[in-house]
This record gives sequence, structure tokens and C-alpha cells, in this order.
Amino acid sequence: MKHSLPALPYSPDALAPVMSRETIDYHYGKHFQTYIDNLNKMIENSPYEEMEIEEIVRTAGGAIYNNAAQAWNHDFFFSTLSPTPSAMPAALEERLVKDFGSVAGFRAELTKAAATLFGSGWAWLSEDKEGKLVISQEPNAGNPMTKGHKPLLTIDVWEHAYYIDYRNLRASYIEALLGIVDWEKVAARL
Repeated sequence: MKHSLPALPYSPDALAPVMSRETIDYHYGKHFQTYIDNLNKMIENSPYEEMEIEEIVRTAGGAIYNNAAQAWNHDFFFSTLSPTPSAMPAALEERLVKDFGSVAGFRAELTKAAATLFGSGWAWLSEDKEGKLVISQEPNAGNPMTKGHKPLLTIDVWEHAYYIDYRNLRASYIEALLGIVDWEKVAARL
């Protein structure tokens, strides 16, 4: 199975000023495409060749895992953003209050996880095996599916995600990014 870059669900300039067209061109059009291209080369004539990308993330290791997870993570990340973000559905708000004490508490914990991750990686909101909402830091290509968790939301904190628009102001990027989340999509993943 050949994997391909999924269509961006909005125009390349639709997320500006939070994420500029230049960032989209590099982050989505170049970095994400490179992970797809590398993955396709690596899995050719291997047991992974006919697997869905999610299955590769759950089962592979090494460079195949890194490229598959980065491709999956990027698709998940970009598909959660919206130029017309939605209000947070009541069901999601209730779950966040239950597991984090408040929506503000959730936002603070997720922001801290994203801002303090040393180096590159991802901050995730996931549902664990017991159905509790949890926040995790995953360095590099890390993905909570490898722990049996169900991803709900992620923040990409690789420098290519924000450096064009925010330079070294990762916290400013995180705050702005949370303003363009499609909370209905996050809630639908519960």
C-alpha cells in the first residue's frame, strides 16, 4: 500500500495569522511529505507494505516507526485545526472538568506539557485504557497509541511547527494554536 499526503482540509493560508502560509508550505508541504516519502521507501517489500499507517505506528520500531508516527501525527494535528474553530461541546467540557478539575486546568496542564517538552516532540490529550483523560509529553515521533491510549488532541512542538511565525516563542505559539482547535472533532474522538 502506498501512503500519500492527505489533502489539507482548508486552504494553505486559512490559518493565518496563527499559522502563516509559509509555515504551512514548509511544515505540511515539505516536512510532512518527507515523512510520507521516507515511509513508502522503507516499507517497500517488507511486512509493513500492506499495513494501514496506524497499524505500522502500533507495531514498528526504529526508522519505520519514526516516519510512520510522524506522518500519522501530522495528519492528526492538521485535521484538528480549523480556520473557523468551534466552541467546546458540553460533553467534552464535562470530561475535562471531571479529569482536570476545570477547562482552565486542562489548558494549563496541556500548555505546560507542550511548553516544557525538552527538544522536539508532541504534547497529547488522550484517553487511557481505563477511559480517563490524560496529558502526555512524547519526544520525537512519540505517539500515545503505543501505550494503548486513544489520541484526542495533539500539539506539535517541533521547531518547524512554529519557528517561522513565532521564532523561539513556543508558549505564544501554543496559546495561539489552542485558539484554532476544532473542539467538535476532539469531542467526536471520545
